[in-house]
Amino acid sequence: MKNIVIVSTLAVAAWSGSAAAQQVQPAGSEIAFTSKQMGVPVDGQFRKFDAQVAFDPKKPEAARIAFTIDLASVTLGSAEVEAEVVKPDWFDTKKFPQARFQSTAVKPAGPGKFEVAGTLTIKGASQNVVVPVALAQSGAATTATGAFTIKRLDYRIGDGDWKDTSMVANDVQVRFKLALTGVAAL
Repeated sequence: MKNIVIVSTLAVAAWSGSAAAQQVQPAGSEIAFTSKQMGVPVDGQFRKFDAQVAFDPKKPEAARIAFTIDLASVTLGSAEVEAEVVKPDWFDTKKFPQARFQSTAVKPAGPGKFEVAGTLTIKGASQNVVVPVALAQSGAATTATGAFTIKRLDYRIGDGDWKDTSMVANDVQVRFKLALTGVAAL
C-alpha cells in the first residue's frame, strides 16, 4: 500500500506541470458495476481503488487520468459469490490483483461533458475504451460521473464453464462517481 501511495504522489506531481492535479475524496466516490446472471441484474462495487486525476476543463487535451482498482475488494452482497469471483476463472486476484485504466486522450463533448479515451486492463488483457464523463460543480467540489459497458469475455472474466453467456451475460455496465476537489470552474 505504501508503494501505491508513493507512485500515486509521483504520478500526480509529474502530471501537475500540464494540468492541475485534483484530490479524489473517497467518502463521496465509488466504482460500481451491474452484470446479469440468468437475466437477473447483479450489482457490485469495489471498496478499494486509487485515482490520479490531473484535469483542467479549459484544457482537456492536457488531462491525465488513471485508476487502479483492487479486484479483491469486490462486494456483491454474498460472501459465497465474493469468495468465488476472486478465483482464477473470474478475476484471478492472486495473479492479477488490480485492474487499471490509463487515459490516452480527453476531448469535450458538450457543456460539462467529456469523452475520455484510454486503455482498460483486467487480468492482463487490455482494451481501448471511451468513457463519457459529466462534471457537476457545487461550490469548491466537483463530481465526475459516468458509465460505460465492457464485454467481460474480452478480459477473460468468466473462463471455463462460465464462458456461457446464457448463464452470465457478456455485457457488464461499469458506473463511477468521483468527488473531486481542485477542479477549475466549468
